[in-house]
Amino acid sequence: MSDSHMKGNHKPLRIAVLVSGNGSNLQVLIDAMQAGVLPIEIVGVISNREDAYAVTRAKEASIPVAVLSHVASGKRMGIKTFETHASAQLTTWQPDLIVLAGFMRVLSAEFIDNMPAPMINLHPDLLPAYKGLDTHQRVIQAGERYHGCSLHIVTAELDAGAVLTQALLEINPKDTAVSLQVRVQKGEHQLLPWTILLIANGIIDLNHPHNDAVPSYLPALPLKLWLNN
Repeated sequence: MSDSHMKGNHKPLRIAVLVSGNGSNLQVLIDAMQAGVLPIEIVGVISNREDAYAVTRAKEASIPVAVLSHVASGKRMGIKTFETHASAQLTTWQPDLIVLAGFMRVLSAEFIDNMPAPMINLHPDLLPAYKGLDTHQRVIQAGERYHGCSLHIVTAELDAGAVLTQALLEINPKDTAVSLQVRVQKGEHQLLPWTILLIANGIIDLNHPHNDAVPSYLPALPLKLWLNN
């Protein structure tokens, strides 16, 4: 690996973020960008909900926002209309990376395949187990010992793209779905900036995530971050 990759790119990684809710992971990226600890520029945020607090977070940081929740008649925007507007907006912003952080709509294969940049998703479990929703309750019901979160490349099949990184924690006997959600979210706040730093520095190649040319001193993907929270 070249020295330039180890030191990071000269230009910040241009990131667009898709959100649906509170936006705590977006706030972690905003804070890291403003503090200069991550070599990124958040070029825009797309929300499919006008009441998402993530929209407020982005506006307070003077980041461009596109809210694609309803059409002019007041009806909720269908997925095809959303994708048409989102695709046009992302093409305008020209990000290097698209991050789904708490984004709650299922995107079509056509949309994913025509993105101007690689797209990654933050999923609240240790993929490939427990794809989909309600992961915290499901791992408790199954009697699992470990839980966590994963960052993976977005593909047409739900939660099935190559897993890049994972944050792992041990489930406590007294954990509930709510307490696990809180603990996993703390892991997300560590995993997302850590992974983006690896991408920005060229250590993770999103175009070839399992490239055999990766130096032997780097472990195979997914890279794992152990949590003690």
